[in-house]
Amino acid sequence: MIRPPERIAAEQRPRERRNSMKHCPGRRRFLHAAAVALPLFAAPGLVLATRGERRRLRFYHTHTGEKLDVVYHENGAYLPDALSELDFLLRDFRSGEVVPMDSVMLDFLHAAQQRLGSNGIYEIISAYRSAGTNEMLRRRGGGVAKRSLHLQGRAIDVRLTDADTRDLRRAARELARGGVGYYAKSDFVHLDTGRVRWW
Repeated sequence: MIRPPERIAAEQRPRERRNSMKHCPGRRRFLHAAAVALPLFAAPGLVLATRGERRRLRFYHTHTGEKLDVVYHENGAYLPDALSELDFLLRDFRSGEVVPMDSVMLDFLHAAQQRLGSNGIYEIISAYRSAGTNEMLRRRGGGVAKRSLHLQGRAIDVRLTDADTRDLRRAARELARGGVGYYAKSDFVHLDTGRVRWW
């Protein structure tokens, strides 16, 4: 198990998207709540299914050799200790800088794997990047974006050990949860929680 350094308290971690419903007008908030609640009244068993759900991810970092097998969400809640381990694993391995990773991105990874019926391990090519690392990679070329979502902990480059990378791309695109990039030559898929798009 990876032991990260002292971490930011869980309650201080900015893990939700910025367009939180608490900033929406009352009417929109009410409609959103009704839309969420209606299916639960129609099928109350869904509540129990959600509460009992365990979201597990397994990783191997191709640059550091580190491994992590972790349940990061259980009984309807994210697990702070597990998120801290993930933050450390997905750090900028060049600079050692650690930031809170976007939990929506973790769910994107989990959902893609579920869609494929995969039990494999995600091999990490790149996750969080500090500004210095991102600029260094840009100077080397290779299409690194100046305002990459890697800088915000909202992007990751991966492949799955038991799935073709093209199938991972297809599953991620079908989910339509953010950006999906396919790099055939390097055999990895980029996933991020920005606007829905693909390349």
